[in-house]
Amino acid sequence: MSWQAWATVAIIVGAMALFASEKVRIDLVALLALAALVVLGIVTPEEALSGFSNEATVTVAAMFALSLGIERSGALEPLTRLLMRIRKPWLLTLAMMLAIAPLGAFVKNIALVATFLPLALRVCQRTGTSPARVLMPMAYAAQMGGVCTLIGTSSNLLTDSLAQKHGLPPFGVFEFTKLGALLAVAGMAYLMTIGRRLLPRKIDATLPDGGDVGKYVTELVVGEDSPLLGTRIADAQLGDKYGVYPLELLRGERRMWSPREQQLAIGDVLLVRGDWDKIEDFQRRARLRNAPEQHYARVDDRSRVLAELMVAPGSPAEGRRLAEIGLDWRYRATVLAVHRRGQVLRDKLSNTDLAVGDVLLALVDEGGMPKLRADDAFIVLSERDDARSSMRKAWLAAAIMVAVVVASGLHWLPIPIAALCGATAMALTGCFGRKDVYEGIDWKIIILLGAILPLGLAIEKTGLSTVVVQGAMGLVGSHGPLAALLMVYLLTALLTELMGHNPSVVLMVGIAVTVAHAAHADPRPFVVAVAFAAATSFATPVGYPTNTMVYYAGGYRFTDFMKVGIPLIALFCALSMWLIPELWPFHP
Repeated sequence: MSWQAWATVAIIVGAMALFASEKVRIDLVALLALAALVVLGIVTPEEALSGFSNEATVTVAAMFALSLGIERSGALEPLTRLLMRIRKPWLLTLAMMLAIAPLGAFVKNIALVATFLPLALRVCQRTGTSPARVLMPMAYAAQMGGVCTLIGTSSNLLTDSLAQKHGLPPFGVFEFTKLGALLAVAGMAYLMTIGRRLLPRKIDATLPDGGDVGKYVTELVVGEDSPLLGTRIADAQLGDKYGVYPLELLRGERRMWSPREQQLAIGDVLLVRGDWDKIEDFQRRARLRNAPEQHYARVDDRSRVLAELMVAPGSPAEGRRLAEIGLDWRYRATVLAVHRRGQVLRDKLSNTDLAVGDVLLALVDEGGMPKLRADDAFIVLSERDDARSSMRKAWLAAAIMVAVVVASGLHWLPIPIAALCGATAMALTGCFGRKDVYEGIDWKIIILLGAILPLGLAIEKTGLSTVVVQGAMGLVGSHGPLAALLMVYLLTALLTELMGHNPSVVLMVGIAVTVAHAAHADPRPFVVAVAFAAATSFATPVGYPTNTMVYYAGGYRFTDFMKVGIPLIALFCALSMWLIPELWPFHP
């Protein structure tokens, strides 16, 4: 191999390591890889920028806007109200999957899960069911639906665009539907039978009465009228009497990590941990004040609501401190406490760096709740029935989405043009605000797509794909195209769990086409295998954003996804090996 090929290998390995570590944002990893390719002269500046003008990148951005219009217009609210009536946990799981899978074929998966997640948590709370029985099947159903159409997920659009660059004819909007629907039915049947037995029955994030999502950490100030004044923390027996546990004592600028022997004085700030209802009871009986609420006290009489907000995957709040994200001035919200799954926070709230899955307990002015619900940075873990949405706009948004699907499906307009026209129509009809569309687009995904696409070009230019295929075909031997198809599917599935669905598509489409030629078969079924293996990531909570969302909200362990997801991947792989050659023959 040439030095350029070896350098490309090093860039790919480095990117995979960074993707898997999650220590660097995915868009920054892609930009680093792109910069390395340009600096080393492996791709030209024009080739490096070609990904940002690619049809897939433009279409994905437009589809984000269309999904935003569906979500913000309230088009899904009648369905959510219907699901709220369900009382039986198994029926809720089935109904969620049957509702989400068809919607996932047209609406962004993350938006779907964000909409239905609070609903699922509330029904679980009302019925006394562990959320772990519902949330994982819900996330999987969103993926199953997304793969059913060409526009259902960004990796499908990316696969189609790359396949066309290799000389293949474009896929139709509904060309994947038959295979996707069959796999979705099989997947739901598995999740309702075998998979349901593998799901955990009890987790540490179940919702007790009152809607509390776990153990919160908050700051309480000792006032001059508190009965705790002058007593040692150990003597106060906060854990035994109140179910509240002191973590730290803040006295001026001093921080006392083991405060049990300290006597409480006026102005001391106790960092405590416990369920919110117990913290409130302790605060009332000990006549303490909540430090954040006191700091942001208001002089007006606005009505305020207590809201639980989860930091969403890809949120700009990730890695930032509370003071930096501006909840107080943007939504008139005061964060009272923070809960982080699996960890005990031991820092002041104002100094806590937020992470995906953190749950913030906040007092929010009632007028700020609609804007807060519309912020994709947070998932409001509360019922959405009070959202004031216009049914006229809901019908408009649904009609525009149908028009986009029909126009592209019947080839009246190219998919990117139809999607851009639909996004423009939603903006003109007020389905979302003027600024909402820019806030609603996941720009990290757009940057990722634009920056990672030249990596596939580098694999082709350096001859690396030919080397990989020769080695792979040596393993497959003379077992025919079906064995080669199986290899492509499994390799794509493995890369997807390690680096995500879009980078794995970029790496695998060119390899899949070359493998097909080496096996003397039509490349089309091999490209389909890449699309389906990349879009159905079930084995880890980090392979797909919807998995990440329910991982934090449901309190799962990493191994829970492996127990349920690996057999599901095996089922999809086995069915795909049977169905793909039937629907897209090796030798047409």
